[in-house]
Amino acid sequence: MTPFFSIIIPLYNKEYFVKNTITSILNQSFKDFEIIVVNDGSTDNSLDIVKTFKDQRIRVLTTKNQGVSSARNYGIKKANAKYIAFLDADDLWETSYLQTIHNLIIGYPKESIFASALKIKKGGNYHLSKYKDLDLKKGETARLNYFKSSKKQSILHCSSVVIKKTIFKKIGGFNSNLKTGEDTDLWIRIGLKYPVVFIHKYLVTHLALNSGLTSTNRSYFKPINFSEYENKSQDIDFKSFLNKNKFSSALKLKITKDMRCFNQLKQTINFDMLSVKQRLALTVPRLILLAYLYLHSLFSNEKKFF
Repeated sequence: MTPFFSIIIPLYNKEYFVKNTITSILNQSFKDFEIIVVNDGSTDNSLDIVKTFKDQRIRVLTTKNQGVSSARNYGIKKANAKYIAFLDADDLWETSYLQTIHNLIIGYPKESIFASALKIKKGGNYHLSKYKDLDLKKGETARLNYFKSSKKQSILHCSSVVIKKTIFKKIGGFNSNLKTGEDTDLWIRIGLKYPVVFIHKYLVTHLALNSGLTSTNRSYFKPINFSEYENKSQDIDFKSFLNKNKFSSALKLKITKDMRCFNQLKQTINFDMLSVKQRLALTVPRLILLAYLYLHSLFSNEKKFF
């Protein structure tokens, strides 16, 4: 019998986390699903830990290490269900997540993109994502324009979104040529064509591992090519969203000392759409910017810096 959801977990060296991740799925109140674990060439004990689960709904597929986008795309290809959910191998769902998304699908039968709010675990602390562009009280649901609703904080995250499988045939999957920003690239393509049914309820926990702007994992950062999207829409919310992401990418380039790419991207940013603080961040010396970000990380619970 075809399951209602296919849940795709890309797995690469998550031996300390994947047990809790899978357990959070098996504890769901809604039980009609399959789990597809795509082992992307793990070299630790991740795969052995997954194999300790004896639930028949779990399938394990192993590929050579080609990156998270290829792993997700392979999972989509092998999925049996009409609706595709993703969960990173170190993230968690509340027990009511799938039931809540199922209710949204039944309540909005013509829509294809569904998501819930996200909380972030950093160290021993939990921070609720602040969706400042939403006129929604906690627990409320709405059909939203992605760009209008995501200028400050994206309403889509890989662990909190469910997508109708046919959508991937229409707009493509994750861009496997991108090493960073592959999720943003997909959200842009989705947002240009489809609304998002969003519930302002915190049902997903994302584990932030070295995710700050100042962390060393930014040394390989390469932004997506924003010029590919510039002429896709003249909508002001779309333009504002792109400008915000250009600004964020420019900061990361500055921090990682890629000044050539920083200056190129900076020239494409509309400064009229930035706050005074954002403009200063692009113009102050790198060391001053780093000092500000460090102090911010010590004294603020906000994920966003500007």
